[in-house]
Amino acid sequence: MKEYCERALNVAQLKGATYADVRIIAREVQGITVKNGQVQSLTHHESFGFGVRVLCNGAWGFAASATLSQPEIERTAALAVQLAKTAARTHLHPVDIGRPEKHVGRYRTPVKTDPFHVPLSDKITLLLHASETMQKVPGIAVAEAALELQKEEKTFASTEGSFIEQEIIETGCGIEATAVGENDVQNRSYPNSVGRHQGTEGWEFVERWDLLGNSGRIAEEAVALLTAKPCPPGVTTVILDGSQVALQVHESCGHAVELDRVLGTEAAFAGTSFLTTDKLAGFRYGSDAVSLTADATIPGGLGTFGFDDEGIPAQRWPLVDRGQFVGYLMSRETAAGLGLRSNGAMRADGWGRLPLIRMTNVNLEPGDWTLEDLIADTDDGILMQTNRSWSIDDKRLNFQFGTEIGWEIKNGKRGDMLKNPTYTGMTPAFWGSCDAVCNRDHWVIWGTPNCGKGQPEQVAHTGHGAAPARFRNLRVGLMR
Repeated sequence: MKEYCERALNVAQLKGATYADVRIIAREVQGITVKNGQVQSLTHHESFGFGVRVLCNGAWGFAASATLSQPEIERTAALAVQLAKTAARTHLHPVDIGRPEKHVGRYRTPVKTDPFHVPLSDKITLLLHASETMQKVPGIAVAEAALELQKEEKTFASTEGSFIEQEIIETGCGIEATAVGENDVQNRSYPNSVGRHQGTEGWEFVERWDLLGNSGRIAEEAVALLTAKPCPPGVTTVILDGSQVALQVHESCGHAVELDRVLGTEAAFAGTSFLTTDKLAGFRYGSDAVSLTADATIPGGLGTFGFDDEGIPAQRWPLVDRGQFVGYLMSRETAAGLGLRSNGAMRADGWGRLPLIRMTNVNLEPGDWTLEDLIADTDDGILMQTNRSWSIDDKRLNFQFGTEIGWEIKNGKRGDMLKNPTYTGMTPAFWGSCDAVCNRDHWVIWGTPNCGKGQPEQVAHTGHGAAPARFRNLRVGLMR
């Protein structure tokens, strides 16, 4: 691989590039879905290719190929330079990527059991048993269980002297039960919604989340929701479970602090951001209970790696410190515009795409509470769990979220089940209303394997460390 990388970089420089990098990536993905006791889908696909990114005459050029050979390396590198020269004719501001970055290293996801080494029959048997257990509960119409595994081997090299090799392994799993009543349909998911929960771990991830051991409970809750009371409209205290807090962080903080969105270069598909650069000077994003960090170094996080796709080492970076907004997710180019260095947030969806600023593990730091004490400390409110729907504007400011299930809190105790819980708000006021976060015993790095951004669209895998948290005076329920 090193010879191929060196040839790509040499050709790019000979053609006039002032900077170049190359990524060679092999990706393997296995997916299994079982529905109502039958294998619904079984996929196993592989991809391999390389991409060359260059700076020439102050503009970017990029080209990629699925054929790794010396002639194709040379052709692709030359094409990338040609495209950069063409782009430079209309480029208003020359690209500045800051001081040189030279990093040499290797990284491999720590795993106890490689998920690709687990027999396929064992995987299917687990999913079938989970599906059948859910089906045994009267009222369940659909019972699904799924696994998805991914392995990515990446080689990165640059004209600044970087040479990096990484192997990233991901394991994901989930179950979902759908109950159908006379006039209603309700779903319950575990460990998370939208298909699965996922992390950079081995098969031990699946064993720890124990799909089979939770399948009966999830099915029973889905059926119980059919006759549960609707979430009452009004203004009240809300405790969100950790998985819902994680999605709230993703949508109202993670996307909002992507500096390309702030600067307007990622506006068409994913929108802009209300966290403009003038707000680095003391803008209050939330209460003192709210501290948010981007951390690509946490073991097991779906946004954990050794180096990003610009060859920058994984880092921990503050975003909000006790309510004060203090930082962005940055690339080399956008960081240079602020007089800073990149914090390693550039990632691409495979070899055929340019890297974009993407979330790593954007985390709400844990507090001091247990969930039991937090409920006991709440006189009147609602506990909401597991995301069902979300909607947020293009500046990441106004939002509405719904969860699969809720429970009344009365006089410090969990009460009746509630169906179709929803809440709405504005980002600074919402995080400003947070007065308590549960402790590290409740803290989980939740995986979001479906974050879309860019044109053409790229799907990123991100992580969010979160624990249950309490928010005062939220508007809940369907308001008329």
